[in-house]
Order: sequence, then C-alpha cells, then structure tokens
Amino acid sequence: MFAAAPRRAPLALACAFVLSAPYAAAQDTVPSVLITGPRFPAQAAPIGATVVTAEQIRSAGATDVNQAIRKIGGVFGRQSLDGSPDFGLDLRGFGTNSAQNTVVLVDGVRLNENELAHTVLSTIPVDTVERIEITRGGSSVLYGDGATGGVINIVTRRGGSAGTHGSLFAEAGRFDHRDLRASITHGAGPWSFDAAVADRSTDNYRDNNKYEQASFSGGLQYAYAPNGRAGLRFESSRSDSRLPGSLTEAQFLAIPTQTKTPKDFGSLDTDRVTAFVEHRIGAFELAAELSHREREVTSTYVSTQFGTSASRYEAEQTQFSPRLRHTLDFGDKRNEFVTGIDLIRWDRKVTSDYSAGDARQDSKAFYLRDELRWNAPHNARLAVGGRHERFEKDYSDPLAFPAVLGEHRKQSLNAWTVEGSIDVMPQVAVFAKAGRSYRIANIDENSYRSTLDVLEPQTSRDLELGVSAGTDARKATARVFRHRLTNEIYYDPTIGFGANTNLDPTRRQGVELEGQATFADAWRLTGSWQYVQAEFRDGPNAGREMVLVPKHVVTARLAWTPGDGQTADIGAQWVDSQRYGNDFTNGCSTRIPSFTTIDARYARRFGPWEVAVSGLNLADRQYYSQAFSCRDGIYPSDGRQLKLSLRFDF
Repeated sequence: MFAAAPRRAPLALACAFVLSAPYAAAQDTVPSVLITGPRFPAQAAPIGATVVTAEQIRSAGATDVNQAIRKIGGVFGRQSLDGSPDFGLDLRGFGTNSAQNTVVLVDGVRLNENELAHTVLSTIPVDTVERIEITRGGSSVLYGDGATGGVINIVTRRGGSAGTHGSLFAEAGRFDHRDLRASITHGAGPWSFDAAVADRSTDNYRDNNKYEQASFSGGLQYAYAPNGRAGLRFESSRSDSRLPGSLTEAQFLAIPTQTKTPKDFGSLDTDRVTAFVEHRIGAFELAAELSHREREVTSTYVSTQFGTSASRYEAEQTQFSPRLRHTLDFGDKRNEFVTGIDLIRWDRKVTSDYSAGDARQDSKAFYLRDELRWNAPHNARLAVGGRHERFEKDYSDPLAFPAVLGEHRKQSLNAWTVEGSIDVMPQVAVFAKAGRSYRIANIDENSYRSTLDVLEPQTSRDLELGVSAGTDARKATARVFRHRLTNEIYYDPTIGFGANTNLDPTRRQGVELEGQATFADAWRLTGSWQYVQAEFRDGPNAGREMVLVPKHVVTARLAWTPGDGQTADIGAQWVDSQRYGNDFTNGCSTRIPSFTTIDARYARRFGPWEVAVSGLNLADRQYYSQAFSCRDGIYPSDGRQLKLSLRFDF
C-alpha cells in the first residue's frame, strides 16, 4: 500500500471431472438471490461466475471482505506488505501485478487505483455485504482497463427490512488483536438507512508491524416501487501501519518475526461518496452512479545509510457511469441489450523528498452488449459485446532524472467478447468465452520505465471452455482457459537496476475446478483447484516460467450446520512452490517453498448472542508468499492466531 515492491493446460484432465455451468448452477444454487448480470440486477449469473452469499460469509466467520474472497471464493491471496488484512488477490496467475489485472467494484463503482497499489477492501463493513460475485477471465467489454484476470464485484444490501435491526461484535486474540464493530439498519416504508462503524488493531506477527484502522460507512435509500430506487452512500477510513520491511532467507530461517526497518511507518486515509439511481420505463431500465474518492497516503523510511525520507501524496478519483438496458420477450426467447459509458478522472499531487510526480488521467469509454436466451429445449445463452476506451495522461516530475515536464499522451483501445452456454442434457451444460482484454500502464509504471516514451498498452486474447453438471446438493464446475498476452506490463529487475517494461509475449493457461456436496443434511464440503502455467512464449526467455505464480492452488472447506445453534467450519489451502520475484531466467537454485495453511471456527448461539472461537494457520507453519529476490526480499506470513468473539444481534 505504501511502497511498490520490485518486481499447457491438460484439457483431458478437465473433462474428466463432473461440471456445473453458470446458467444451470445459477438456477439451482441461487434461485432467490438477485445477482448482477451485465451491470444490472439479474436472475442469471454472469457466464462463468462464482457467487459468495452473505449467509456463506457469516457461517465461515469471515471478518472482512478480503478474507471472504479467499476463504469461500477460493482466490489465492498474498500476505500484505503493511500488516493490513488486504492480501493481494490473484486471479489466474498474474503475480505481483495481480491488482493491475483484476477489476474490483463496490456496487458498480471501480475501486482500482491508477498506481502500483492493491485495492483496499478492509474498509467495507462485512455485515453490509449481500454477496460477492467473482468472474474469472477477460471482462474488459463491461469493465475496461485491467480486467484480463477477472472481476470481483462486491454488492451491498439494497435496503433494510422494515423496523430496526443491528449487531454488536467484539473480538480479541493473539498478537494483541482487537476488532470492535457495530451496525444498524432501519426501514420505514420506501425509506431505509444503514450505518456501520469499526475499530481494529493488531501488533501482527512481526516486529514493527502494528496496524490500526477505524472506519465508518453509512447509506440512505429511497425505493419508489415498482419503478426504481435512488440513494447515497458515504464511507471513510483512517489507518496507520508500522512497516517491517523484508528479510533474507537466512534471517527468515533464524527469526522470522524480526524487522530490519524498526522505524518505518505509514498511513492511509480514504473518503468515498457515491450517489446512485435505478429507474424503469416499460422495457427500458436506466441506472447511473456518480462517485468521488479521496485518498491520502504518507510514508516515512529511516535508513542508517541514506537518512530519513518521507513522502505524501493526495489522489482523487471521480467516476460517472450511466447505462441503459432494454429487454424484449418473444416466444420462449428473451433478448437483453445493454449500453453505457464510463467517465473517470484521476488526479494525484505528490510531496516527497525524492519525487514531485504530479499526474492526471482521464478515460472515456463506450460499450454495448447483446445477449439472447432460449428457454427451451436447451436453456441456451449467446452474448456478444464491444468496448472502445480512450485515455489521456499528463505527468510532470521536475525531480526525476532526467526531469519530466509536461508529458502528455493519448492512447485508445478496443475490447470484444463472444460468450455462450447451452444445456446438452438435463443438469449438464457446456459454456465458452472468447475475446480481447487490455490494460494500460499506471502512473507508477510509466514514471519508472525502461523506454523514453510511455509503455505500450497490454493486450490479451482470451479463451475459456467449460462443462458442467449437478444440482445444489452435488455439483462441480471446470474451466480450461488461456490468455495470450502481448506487451505485458511488468517490473523487470534484469534491466539495469530494474524498470517497468513491456515484456516479450507471455501467456497464462490452465484449469480451474470447483465442487461442492451436501451430505447427512448438516455437512457441506466445498473445494477448488487452480492449475496455471504462466510463461514466456517468445523472446530470450521463451518457455521459462513467470515469477511469483504457483502452478497449483488447492482449497477445501468442510462446514457443519446441525441447526441447533451450533456451527463449525474448517478449511485448508495448499499453495505450490513459486519462482522468486527476480528469477526471470529461472536460474535461481531454489524456489519459494510450497505451504499448507489450516483455519477453523466453532460458534454457538444462545438466542441473540453468539460466541465463537477461531484460528488461522493452526499448524503454525512458517512460510512466505512474497519474496522479490532470490533468497531475499522475503515478507514472512503470519504465524498461528487464535481469536475469541462475541456477537449480539437485535
């Protein structure tokens, strides 16, 4: 958050599994859950999507949105560098640039930063989340820049039920962990409001790694049924972090909790306000969000060699996203046409001992998508779409070497998609997606680049095939995917002292499997396996593996809900070994070791009260998922943590 770190899929195997397609699964597993289609509420899930419900989040005991995405959604996450719970989320093996290849939204508002920073999700009150939709693979038609890995859409509650409801939550645990939360909702006729406050702190596993955060979220909605709704939401957070820095392999093996930077620290303050409206006129639906976000980041680094350096920057982002949907029924068919525009302006002002890199970026996008559905005899869907987006970048840094004064660039990009699904027999379906996605270099990448001009846009040809079967009681989903990237934007440490550059052609390809089974009424088993080959496909490193990408990630969870006030949940994740962050030539004699982590939770309810005990990394495994140099640049992950919580619902 405070500093940028340097930085043949077997189809036969996939087809051997029993699968469940998005269209069939959406009908069987979430019939009562209104999910998001092409940026509008819909009953059919986006093709290939995974939906995490509020009930699943609650039963698993996830204390924040990031944890819910990892524990329940099966998304691989890397330990944060600043002690926050905002792990780096990686869809489809994009390593240290995973945040730049995954779009994260809250109620349709883009949270991604135009910097080398992970999206902050810890400020979103987990009790306000209605569902989380995870769409893997290229999604630039609807979501634009940086959606090659996929999209994570967090949807908050659409309005409170009649009356007043709320909860109080307190948790304490190892490493002086403390988490206090309160939330309330009230509904009266067409009006509803909600508010949530949270205060958390922890010393974390390592020395000089204390983290503190206070946040507030509140919203007001007016539903003028049956035509639509409108509302306003405000969110604010303040966080402070001590920064422990990285270790060498020898230091990690000796004392993994130690720090080499005992005086480094930073802070992050964010404020976001969003206004939205949805309105229906006959077969037409109109919707729009207008949001404004302000972000202030400070950091101080103390070195015996270079002394003290400090930086502070303020960033603002304003987004306006109006759109329209038209639906038409004829016979057993339904056609859905969606079009819209996205207008985003981002500004940054920097005050630093080593940089004055002020920047601005404007983007203007137009997109459209048309989907046709046949209800009989095969429940088929076919969708096509396209997007055009134009970017204007301004950058100036008189302290750079050489100095940059008044740099202005324009870039335009196009995306397209063709996707569909069809039931080949009852409860068995196949689906496919093909398209083109893109991303452009952010301000940090362009300010420390390998070329005189700005970096070229990154483009990807995306392909996904899947097959499916099953009901809610027993189902599985499998996908085979491939992304052929041109001009991938990445930090290459082998260029001089290191620089951001456009890599030689690369690819990501692999298999994703998901499954679940309910048995003996009270037991539910879920699991996922991701296999990714990330490698260069041309140039001097052709055939060599990309760095910081595990080939295999396996996640399994077992939940027990007997219905007598007790619940229990246990999960395990195994992550394969990875190349160190600078090992582009694959010449390092060792790799980041593989690791397995286990977490569990047991809760008992007594009327409105719930008492729970939970644990993370129960085997107390000493491991790391962040390491930016061969046997060096290591950021140790957390040790065993036990927590006790008390919750009161009213």
